Amino acid sequence: MALSVSLIRQEDSIPRPTARSVRHKYDFFTLDVTLKEGRRLAIRDKCGTSDPYVKFKFDGKQVYKSRIVYKNLNPRWDESFSLPVDDVTKPLVLKVFDYDRGLQDDPMGQAYIDLASLLIDRKEEFKVDLEDPHVAEDLGYLLLDLTLVPKTSDEKEEYLAKRNRLVETQRSMKAQIWSSVVSLVLIEGKGLLPMDDNGLSDPYCKFRLGNEKYKSKVAAKTLNPRWLEQFDLHMYDDQTSVLEISVWDKDVGSKDDFMGRCQVDLSELKREETHHIEKELEDGAGSVSFLLTITGSAGNETITDLANYMPDPRERLEVQRRFSLLRSLRNLNDVGLLQVKVIKATGLLAADFGGKSDPFCVLELTNARLQTQTIYKTLNPEWGKVFTFQVKDIHSILEVSCYDEDRNKSAEFLGKVAIPLLRIKNGERKAFFLKDKKLRRRTKGSIVLEMEVIYNSIKASWRTFNPKEVKYLQMEQKFKRQVLVRNLQRVSRLVMAVVNTGRFVKSCFEWESKTRSITAFIMYVLMVWNFELYMLPLVLLSIFFKYYIVRSVMEGRTDQQEEAEEEEQDEDEDDEERGKEKSKSFKEKLQAIQDVCQTVQNGLDEVASLGESVKNAFNWTVPFLSWLAVITLAIATVVLYFIPLRYLVLVWGINKFTKKLRNPNAIPNNELLDFLSRVPSDEELIEYKELKS
Repeated sequence: MALSVSLIRQEDSIPRPTARSVRHKYDFFTLDVTLKEGRRLAIRDKCGTSDPYVKFKFDGKQVYKSRIVYKNLNPRWDESFSLPVDDVTKPLVLKVFDYDRGLQDDPMGQAYIDLASLLIDRKEEFKVDLEDPHVAEDLGYLLLDLTLVPKTSDEKEEYLAKRNRLVETQRSMKAQIWSSVVSLVLIEGKGLLPMDDNGLSDPYCKFRLGNEKYKSKVAAKTLNPRWLEQFDLHMYDDQTSVLEISVWDKDVGSKDDFMGRCQVDLSELKREETHHIEKELEDGAGSVSFLLTITGSAGNETITDLANYMPDPRERLEVQRRFSLLRSLRNLNDVGLLQVKVIKATGLLAADFGGKSDPFCVLELTNARLQTQTIYKTLNPEWGKVFTFQVKDIHSILEVSCYDEDRNKSAEFLGKVAIPLLRIKNGERKAFFLKDKKLRRRTKGSIVLEMEVIYNSIKASWRTFNPKEVKYLQMEQKFKRQVLVRNLQRVSRLVMAVVNTGRFVKSCFEWESKTRSITAFIMYVLMVWNFELYMLPLVLLSIFFKYYIVRSVMEGRTDQQEEAEEEEQDEDEDDEERGKEKSKSFKEKLQAIQDVCQTVQNGLDEVASLGESVKNAFNWTVPFLSWLAVITLAIATVVLYFIPLRYLVLVWGINKFTKKLRNPNAIPNNELLDFLSRVPSDEELIEYKELKS
């Protein structure tokens, strides 16, 4: 067999025997291989490049496959692996291929390495020329390091036992063999290429990280798809850190069309931080937008581990100075900083056979998403992690969810809790009882958290009157009878409040109570005769202070009443589950009706939520927002008293007309609606309510 290998460099010049000369003494070796790079590789694509990767075979079996380096004739891999060798007379075979999407990969050459000629216990660098008996052209060469290490019988048994344990570990997944989790939220694509006859496409995305892959859903007939999918890929220490993304057009009855691709080198991204990435496609038009977070790292060496965490007084002082009132006009979007210590969970739901779970914890603050490592075979995991979030809106909700990790399947939900940032008590270590996905009913277990939020009140107030950040991943609202009934009841309560107010005014006109009518008449005459515009915010201020006084009375609602209502809602949900359609065809017939009902249901929810937000603003449900409204109304009273209305209207109109000219990226907004969007509705208050033991 002809060899096409030449030695470039040895690790040292000490004379050492070859494997052929000592094979009678040793019957087992380990070969350490480092695939470094390729040079002047063959062109296999029409664009004048190739997408090379290398397969290593020994004794007729594939022992390793490298990652693909796209559009490069001088690829650099820098990948290492080790393989057991029980017969050094058998060659190591290298085969290089060009990756073709949907087609058979093109060969780019091969080479054979005579392991018996290698010196033992010495690292040697080789230049491996690629050959193909069917092609006469120069196919380039590979550079790699080889180290052949002989093993005694005891070392052989130890090596094979360790290797078998690793394989069993990977099979059983009883230990976290991955180093980090890459959490991705695929948002949308923009300006993709039309691939169909109608000038549109049916695009979907493929993600690949090492040996793990993910395929998104198909967005039908669009060049600007919006997927909104969340998924996780895993990073391994011995695998590539390059995330490969490709976009395809779905074709029924034929092969899917390739639309473009891009890559992200994860080693260049900061860990434990959510990155909003928009990547231009290399082989096509358009771009792909997604959120990416490298998180879930295990081990005491990670920066998120509490064992390594030491509070730095100087760092804390710098954070406090950063968000002090004196720096209120610097970077208005940087509102504050949230630190969350995930201590442990107790009494979680058993999701696996044997009465155990493999729990991990996910923390979400709007679109930022971080997670802990997985603790296997326990219902009382101790994570001991500390995470930091940048706060862009002090009215955001921290969502903490527990999941059970299942190999080759989606994670199983164990419990969840939602915590408004304004309710956090700094430095308090507290156990929160978990709820179901809808945050309405109790589920098993609790989670212990310690949180601290530092923010600038001026920035937080300014941010309140600006558009709220849209959360990409939200639970899809489906039509359900009990939800529609509940929304109707909420709207009915608002309507009845307006009707009762009208009845009260009517009773004053009809003199049903002489005292009330006389008092109303005198107040009406005095107000009309002395009315000035600045009195309008004064009236609203009086309403705020009225409810501030009776706030304790409004909070007198008992927990027993709330629990009784929750039980009624639970019974409605159980009835709904029992009343599901019995056949799929029947569901299809009702789909159109359900779509209409869902639109009505969501519309009622928006109307009810708006009315409840107004009520809760006056009820001091969120003191920060109520005080902000009081201060704003007080300023408005002073301004209206001293400045004529026409000047204020003129300034308001000039601001609105020139806003787009001053800031082309500005989002049109209504300050009042933006303020009310931060006030929770009654349904949200139920979700945020903390369960008691």
